[in-house]
Amino acid sequence: MTRLSGFAQTLKASDIAALLKLTEKPEVISFAGGLPAPELFPIEEMKSVDTAIYETEGSKAVQYGLTEGYGEFRKQLQKRMKDKFFVDCSTEDIVVTTGSQQALFILSQLLLDEGQTVLMESPSYMGAIMAFNPRWPKYTEVPTDEAGMIPEELDKILAADDSIRVIYVIPEFQNPTGITWSLERRKAFIEVINKYDVTVLEDNPYGEIRYDIERIPSLKSLDTQGKVVYMGSFSKIFLPGLRLGWIVANPQIIDKFVKFKQAVDLGTSTFGQRQAAYYCNMYDMEAHIRKITDLYRKRRDIMCASMAKYFPDSVTFTYPKGGLFTWVTLPEHVDATALMPKCLARNVAYVPGGIFYPNGGRRNHFRLNYSNMPEERIVEGVKRLGEVLHAALDA
Repeated sequence: MTRLSGFAQTLKASDIAALLKLTEKPEVISFAGGLPAPELFPIEEMKSVDTAIYETEGSKAVQYGLTEGYGEFRKQLQKRMKDKFFVDCSTEDIVVTTGSQQALFILSQLLLDEGQTVLMESPSYMGAIMAFNPRWPKYTEVPTDEAGMIPEELDKILAADDSIRVIYVIPEFQNPTGITWSLERRKAFIEVINKYDVTVLEDNPYGEIRYDIERIPSLKSLDTQGKVVYMGSFSKIFLPGLRLGWIVANPQIIDKFVKFKQAVDLGTSTFGQRQAAYYCNMYDMEAHIRKITDLYRKRRDIMCASMAKYFPDSVTFTYPKGGLFTWVTLPEHVDATALMPKCLARNVAYVPGGIFYPNGGRRNHFRLNYSNMPEERIVEGVKRLGEVLHAALDA
């Protein structure tokens, strides 16, 4: 028997994980994953991109590179941060990561000691909870409404707990709820955190998938004290399999981040970074994003219209202005996890909401993804969910 670490011994498959494995069957209409639409992956263009990389750079393209990232790609990210997220930064402020999940993990290692507290929205992204857990933190959920984290409640919590080191937030089209923080709420948040010795992790993988809302300055753009670490991703707007993310942070964090990343993987795929950089130079990335956005807006509308038609009146849901998810709320006495086997029996799946709360509880929610399934399957899947919900709530 191999002697494992204490943390490794805590790693067990949950009942939910076992249920979600069943969603891989082709007959299942799955709204569970946060998967982009595969039909929009620019496969033919990437064939030309790969040829151009080899013809231009040859073997250099597949050699080791800087841990910080491929220079041309970081220049493009610097411009993207200015144009899209209102952030003035240098390439030295940017590190390319192997997906934003790696950024979450490394940052948790750099910023947290065992027993310290992480503040999160309520609910929040389950992948962040997974990344933080190896540090054995405590979690405090900050009351959250349709405009985001409530500043007055945040201030009370920060004033009462000196062990708080990290605040993790998703201000744009939040996962799982789909809500977006207002500009007023963002400014109030910055005013609060400026009073305390904390680091804010601003996760923004969905910010470029916008439907009905103008761009709002990111928290990082409002940050005057270097307290905000911005995390971005190409996974939702380009090719998720390339695993390309990035952080923008103050020099102290960048220095430690690079040193830790060297111990993790030495550096993110040099060829994958070139693929993204060359695509941006050879093709119109903004047109590609508009194409994605148009399709996802249509699918959001179809899902929300179908829920309004087929779900019981006592069930509510969010109408996101961007991103990939809507959040469904059932009457308080209904357990979404308990309902899931009945839905799987009808070959339709979602993610039960309980796992988005780091301290458990509040099981009367589930998350639906609308980006991956074609329109006719969205309608049929929501109809099947509605039948299960009616059977459970009308009995």
